[in-house]
Amino acid sequence: MPALSRYVALGDSVSIDLYPALDAGAADVAVALERTTTAGEVAPLGAASLLYRNANDVWPDELGADLSSLVPGIGYENLATDAATVGEVFGEQLASLPEGDESSLITLTVGGNDLMSAYGNRPPPALLDRIVGDIIEAYDFLVDAVRGRTAGGPLVLATVYDPSDGTGKIPGVYDELPPLPLDALERFNTHVRKLARGTPGVLLADIHAHFLGHGVSAPEADRWYWRRSLIEPNARGASEIRRVWYDAISSEL
Repeated sequence: MPALSRYVALGDSVSIDLYPALDAGAADVAVALERTTTAGEVAPLGAASLLYRNANDVWPDELGADLSSLVPGIGYENLATDAATVGEVFGEQLASLPEGDESSLITLTVGGNDLMSAYGNRPPPALLDRIVGDIIEAYDFLVDAVRGRTAGGPLVLATVYDPSDGTGKIPGVYDELPPLPLDALERFNTHVRKLARGTPGVLLADIHAHFLGHGVSAPEADRWYWRRSLIEPNARGASEIRRVWYDAISSEL
């Protein structure tokens, strides 16, 4: 792995501070009301922020489990946005990556919103299968674009977690529809795993595997998802995502 000067987070709400900070009561009231980080102060408690620098007062047991300890002086930029899709990461976030940058570490969390949106349109199984194939193709195109722009800097790909814990039902999410088609999720995650393991300079963060058993099947105190919206990580969930990233990265440094 090349010497690192900067960490950049790309992707969706899995990488942002908003929901973990709301869960911890560490965001301004205006932020809680409007659900946007532009409304006020938000504590850096999201997965990407914790990977960059641990919140020692909140997670003392994770002291040193961050990039600032591994790579002193490393910079940080979080380009991830709430509800981002593969297309939005490509069209809106990728442009901020400099060409030919070999010294940036990048994490990517995306795909979950694409899958949920596809299911929300209630396509028949055959059409859903084709849509998932299109999502995978777009994901590969995005990964290739990131790799091309960063000229081989390390990239960490993440699988998509399952708050239903294999049941296909997430309270508050498409309650009127049959259980979520988890075979579509499994197909996407299987592809991400194969892509990461088969591509030089790419690391795998298997968030899906790590989070199983900490969704709807667990007592509320043991869940890693925000109680007000079970598709978002809570404060503990953000720290656990950071842990999966950190373990993947530190083993290569």
